[in-house]
Amino acid sequence: MSATATPMGLRPVKLTGGRPYNGAVNADYLIADTSSTSIFCGDVVKMLTTGFIDKDTGTDAATPVGVFLGCSFDDPNSGQRVFKQYYPASTNITTGIIRAYVCDDPDAIFAIQANASVTQAGLGANAALVQTAGSVISGNSKVALGASTIATTNTLPVRIVGFSESPRNAVGDAYTDVLVR
Repeated sequence: MSATATPMGLRPVKLTGGRPYNGAVNADYLIADTSSTSIFCGDVVKMLTTGFIDKDTGTDAATPVGVFLGCSFDDPNSGQRVFKQYYPASTNITTGIIRAYVCDDPDAIFAIQANASVTQAGLGANAALVQTAGSVISGNSKVALGASTIATTNTLPVRIVGFSESPRNAVGDAYTDVLVR
């Protein structure tokens, strides 16, 4: 039973039609050197007019290109390639690029925890996101689904398409894990 609030952002779990998610990411996205916003694994990201990506901090409206799953860059001190679960704000690499790994498959289905109970009536509805700072210890996002925003409003950023089939989750739990697109 999901009786504890443990938001984890969006985690890709499968593709539409029941096809398995194989871990594929697009590594063609870049983060601007010294970007001032931390981006955590599971955060929604958007494209900026500069051609770089950044965290999409929208709640009831968003313009996502996908979900951030990590990044890599050359550490300016050691010269070694560093792989991180999250992008620490204002990272200054001085040379090279900060490559972001993004799940941008339009058929991806993501698991996300709601900040309150979601009943069967929420299936097929849309919802807003609740933005909370991620964990610098785990590198994971803490974005959640706003249960009180569930509605048919088609401008809300995610649509509930199912419920997580985890043994610790049931429809209507205090903090229901749902599947969204």
